[in-house]
Amino acid sequence: MSATAEPLPTDIETLRAIIAAQAAELAAERRCREASEAELATAKAGLQAKALEVEKLKVQLAQLRRMQFGRSSEKIDRAIDQLELALEDLEAAAAAEGLPADSAQPRASAPESRAQAGRRKLPEHLLRTEIVHALFDACPSCGGALRQVGEDVREVLDYIPARFTVIRHIRPALSCRCCEGMVQAPMPSLPIERGLPSAGLLAHVLIAKYCDHLPLYRQSAIYAREGVALERSLLADWVGKAAALMAPLAEAIARYVLAGSVLHADDTPVSVLDPGRGTTNTGRLWVYLRDERPHAGQGPPAVLYRYTPDRKGEHPQRELAGFRGHLHADGYAGFDALYEAAVAEVACMAHVRRKFFDEYTETGSPLAADALKRIGRLFDIKRPLTGRPAEERRRVRQVEARPVLDELVTFLDAAVARIPGKGDLAKAIRYARSRWTALTRYVDDGRLEISNNAAERAIRPLAIGRRNWMFAGSDAGGERAAAIYTIAESAKLNGLDPQAYLRHVLGCIADHPINRVADLLPWNITLPEQG
Repeated sequence: MSATAEPLPTDIETLRAIIAAQAAELAAERRCREASEAELATAKAGLQAKALEVEKLKVQLAQLRRMQFGRSSEKIDRAIDQLELALEDLEAAAAAEGLPADSAQPRASAPESRAQAGRRKLPEHLLRTEIVHALFDACPSCGGALRQVGEDVREVLDYIPARFTVIRHIRPALSCRCCEGMVQAPMPSLPIERGLPSAGLLAHVLIAKYCDHLPLYRQSAIYAREGVALERSLLADWVGKAAALMAPLAEAIARYVLAGSVLHADDTPVSVLDPGRGTTNTGRLWVYLRDERPHAGQGPPAVLYRYTPDRKGEHPQRELAGFRGHLHADGYAGFDALYEAAVAEVACMAHVRRKFFDEYTETGSPLAADALKRIGRLFDIKRPLTGRPAEERRRVRQVEARPVLDELVTFLDAAVARIPGKGDLAKAIRYARSRWTALTRYVDDGRLEISNNAAERAIRPLAIGRRNWMFAGSDAGGERAAAIYTIAESAKLNGLDPQAYLRHVLGCIADHPINRVADLLPWNITLPEQG
């Protein structure tokens, strides 16, 4: 029923007052609307500015990561850490204000069904807990019986913090009524005889320390919050015994790696505590990588880490004394004695590129830019050949990469004659020319790579961890770390969860025949399904 409109007054002054009041009301509404639009525009501009700042930080972060292994600089490491934190803060702020991480526009609202359609599907192997939300047993309007005609399902991802459990091994002692003999099941094997930890707990402690970079004293504090007192000294005892138990497995991986015909090698510094003087020394962690996947080889990938108290050339020379084949490495002089024997040097074009990149970044040199462009063409040729058979790679390189290399060496020889001989650009050119045979060896052998980036990727977990645990407690601690890294990183190269792999190995290696240790290599086992 519509309301009856009230008659307008006939007095002119009263009508004028009504019109003025309505005009003032409309003007106030317009001012509020304009203010809201201005605030909205300001907020939108602020969100866009934050999104642009996020993208800028991502670019800077990518540049620093490219430089990280070209210059072993702790300043670069710290700059990366600071950028990571700044990026986290900006992305968190953007999320709080409704800005998607990958867009400069505010997130638009959408119906539930449409929002669900674009969400990432959660893995099928995760345990599902169902909560049924049924509000009514009967119709709220008439009290009639309800029947289900459909349902809406929405999955959310939850996390239950890790928790300790106690496994009680109960072995009934039984006697025979006839002969009075006694029988009892044997105690299952434990990784540490008469010890407290299961294989699962030991694996967790090792992975937390060496893969997640949590020192033992931090782990001890975390466990204390769960109401379980595990002192750092006790955890250290477990780590030492577990490492000793798995030492034969680490050596089996070492023998396999060094039996390859093509290796990648690199090293990184690590500070080692000198308890006698209260200071630290600089040791080295070396990496030797065997990976035939880029040329479709049949051998599984594996990586060997070794610790040495210094960087003397005698260490890699002793490690590779029996090696015969091709060695990808940088220009470290400690390898030179190997090249004089039965080892063929394969130099790294990425190292050459970094020298020109540094020069171009600092001076904007057109010659450095030209060299970078030519080297970039070589990497463009390389990318599609990853995973192709060795002979195919050799044929393509002969046709496509060889002419580019010939043009590059002509360009370098002409350029060095035009520039000051003591400048950094001249040094970069001489570095490349002095290793030209080793730099171009990959063209004639499809098993070889244009760079030693594979070894640098294998070094990266150590470099990340080094910023967290800062130093090894002793030379023995460095050797222990190298052995655990060898096992865990080899597992990862073969697609295994390193914690599940260590749990399996530690659960059986104590009773495993040492002459069959190869059965436990990452590529020779199938891990049981984890429920």
